[in-house]
Amino acid sequence: MVELFTSQGCNSCPPADALLGRLAARDDVVALGLHVDYWDYIGWKDTFARPEHGERQRAYARANGRRTVYTPEIVIDGRTHVIGSNPAALRRALEQAHRSAGDNLDVGFEHDGDYVTVKVSGASDAGRAAVLLFRYDRRNTVKIARGENAGKTLTYHNVVREIRRLDTWNGEDLSIMLPVGNLKTGGRDGCAVIVQHEGNGSIIGAARLALAL
Repeated sequence: MVELFTSQGCNSCPPADALLGRLAARDDVVALGLHVDYWDYIGWKDTFARPEHGERQRAYARANGRRTVYTPEIVIDGRTHVIGSNPAALRRALEQAHRSAGDNLDVGFEHDGDYVTVKVSGASDAGRAAVLLFRYDRRNTVKIARGENAGKTLTYHNVVREIRRLDTWNGEDLSIMLPVGNLKTGGRDGCAVIVQHEGNGSIIGAARLALAL
C-alpha cells in the first residue's frame, strides 16, 4: 500500500506524481494520491485537496516521532516513510514491504450485479483494526494557472476523493456488502479497501477495484 501526499501547488511534486502513475499500473501495489491543502496559500488552491488528507499525514508524522509534514511524501503500509520523488529509496522500501507481506490479511472483492462484497480473511494477532474505503479517480489532468507550477498541465493518478470507515476487523473473517452505485457517486471510477491498525498504524491488508462508468 503506497500513499503519496502531494500538492498541485508544490513544484517538487510533479516527479512524484509521475512516479505514482507508474506504480498505479502495477498489479502488486495499491497506490493512492492524497492531495493536501497546506500549500494552498502560496498561489494555487489544489482542486483535489481535502483537510482530512493533511490530518492523516500529520497522524503518520506523529507516529513516526516527527512534528512536521512535507510534500511529496510517500508512506508505505502505514509505517515506512520516503521522499516521494526518490525512486531508489522507494524501490528499496517496496522490496522490503513485499518481503513482509506474508503476514498480511487477505482482502478482496466479489462483484455480483449491483453489489460488491468486500471480504477480509486471514489470521493475525494484531488485534482490532479499521476497515477503510478509499474512493478515487483513476486519472485526472489539471491545468495549473498560478503558483509554483503555473503554466503546467499535470496528470494525476488514483486521486483520492473520499475516505470512509466501513467497519472494524476483530480477528474474524468479515464480509461487507456495498452498492456499486454508491461507489461510483460523483463519477468515481476506482476504490480501494485497506485494513489498518487503529490510530493510523500499520496497514495489514489492502486491495483495489476498478469501476466501469
